[in-house]
Amino acid sequence: MRSKSISPGQQRRGKLTNPAQKLFRRVRSLDVNGPRGRLTNPASLDGGSSTLSRSDADWSTDQYDSLSRRSNSQNSVLSSCFSGGLAYVASTPFLRTEGSENESELSTLPQPTEDLFLSSPPSVLDGSIEDPLYDELEQAKAERDDVAAIRKAKASESLYTEESKRRKEVEEDLAKEKEELEKINKEQDEVMGEPCIGQDQKSLLEKQIEESAEMVNELEQKITSAVGPLRNYKEEWDHLQKDRDNALKEAEELRRNRTEASSTHMPQFFSEFSFSEIEEATHHFDPSLKIGEGGYGNIYKGILGQTQVAVKMRRSNSMQGPAEFQQEVNVLSKMRHPNLITLVGACPEAWTLIYEYIPNGSLEDRLSCMDNSPPLSWQTRICIAAELCSVLIFLHSSKPHSIVHGDLKPANILLDENLATKLSDFGICRLLDHKEDSSNNTTICRTDPKGTFTYMDPEFVTTGELSPKSDVYSFGIILLRLLTARPALGIRREVEYALNKGNLKTLLDPSAGDWPFVQAEMLAHLALRCSEMSRKNRPDLASEVWSVLEPMKASCGMR
Repeated sequence: MRSKSISPGQQRRGKLTNPAQKLFRRVRSLDVNGPRGRLTNPASLDGGSSTLSRSDADWSTDQYDSLSRRSNSQNSVLSSCFSGGLAYVASTPFLRTEGSENESELSTLPQPTEDLFLSSPPSVLDGSIEDPLYDELEQAKAERDDVAAIRKAKASESLYTEESKRRKEVEEDLAKEKEELEKINKEQDEVMGEPCIGQDQKSLLEKQIEESAEMVNELEQKITSAVGPLRNYKEEWDHLQKDRDNALKEAEELRRNRTEASSTHMPQFFSEFSFSEIEEATHHFDPSLKIGEGGYGNIYKGILGQTQVAVKMRRSNSMQGPAEFQQEVNVLSKMRHPNLITLVGACPEAWTLIYEYIPNGSLEDRLSCMDNSPPLSWQTRICIAAELCSVLIFLHSSKPHSIVHGDLKPANILLDENLATKLSDFGICRLLDHKEDSSNNTTICRTDPKGTFTYMDPEFVTTGELSPKSDVYSFGIILLRLLTARPALGIRREVEYALNKGNLKTLLDPSAGDWPFVQAEMLAHLALRCSEMSRKNRPDLASEVWSVLEPMKASCGMR
């Protein structure tokens, strides 16, 4: 089959007058130029092969389906044309003309009929499907199926991932809900258990309330029954307070009257004696007549005229001298009190003092039962304490000067035939001026500490300041000795410890008899207050101490 040559660059389109030629042209030009590339078939009539552009493999699946359908339809038309005996088609040869890239032209030349069939492609003449176009279509279909499968797999994988994630979230939510449910169950159990505990507590509280109500009723009954006696006691107490106030006023008036009388009649009670008279009275200071001794000197029993006296003779080595002698003469010669020793006279040339004779010796001797003397009863001891308090009040309130004894101790407290108190030894006493703006209406005297250490005011020892409260401290130690008969050193600490432990009875002097414990306890507390280390914490004798001792003395029924 011969082709009419066409020079390059010429664009000649052969006119197809034959219907078969037109049909074949349609087959040739069918989808040769695709939407994404051009299919070029360089096969000649003498047996060439058609090839498919590489870009055509990338067509979409829908384009492949359309191309396949159209090719199948055209093959069927072409086959029918050939089988219909179209002679004109058989006698007209096909001529491929190359021109532009976008179009193929066919030209016809008069040729024998047999040349057409000899040079026609077998795939067209016999209806065979071995054309490479169909292979690529099949391959595209397979690739389409693979892509669809991959998409389905990816979709399934994504769905599986989402489902796993959702399942994990659901499991987490279920775990949280389970944990919350367990927590709620636990709280419910606790809440269910609390009513039981609350019920038990309620029962216990109700029982306690009932018991408390019973106790309240009992206490109300006791209070009601005690109201009457308390009122009576209060009335008695008020009556006693009035009696005490009246007694204090009378005592003050009595002291004033006695002071005035003693000052007026002093020359009648005080006399001066010569040394020869003193020697005669003591038989030249016979040792058998010696009844005591002190810091000033020895004391002898003697007789002046028809009166028994006690003569205190100064020793040559005594620490006390003319000053102490004159001090005692000035004080005792101008004052009189039932519980104050009487100074009969003096011998200035020998610095000798003459007192009234006191037969029962000192309180120190009686507390230690010197010479097998009988012990003092608790009633007598209370009377001694009250009388000592009375004479101290008298000395501290005297006018124009307040007198501070300064050496208060049992050895300077004498007992007469009736065991009445007689305070003596005023050799180191001090006269203090009253001061209206001070707490105790007296000034404080600064002097060298003198006296017996165990009875001395600690503040007086450390500062040298002597005041009426110094006598109050010594009085407190003496009161403790009256209760216990124990030595003065450390006695305050022992009594305080016994009171705190409730063992005061073990310290009370059993030789005094059966102490009334209430009164003994009151005296112990009073003594501890009087013997406080600080002066400002000690009570006042007139307003506080005497109000306790005076009723006790009255209750004893003695003098």
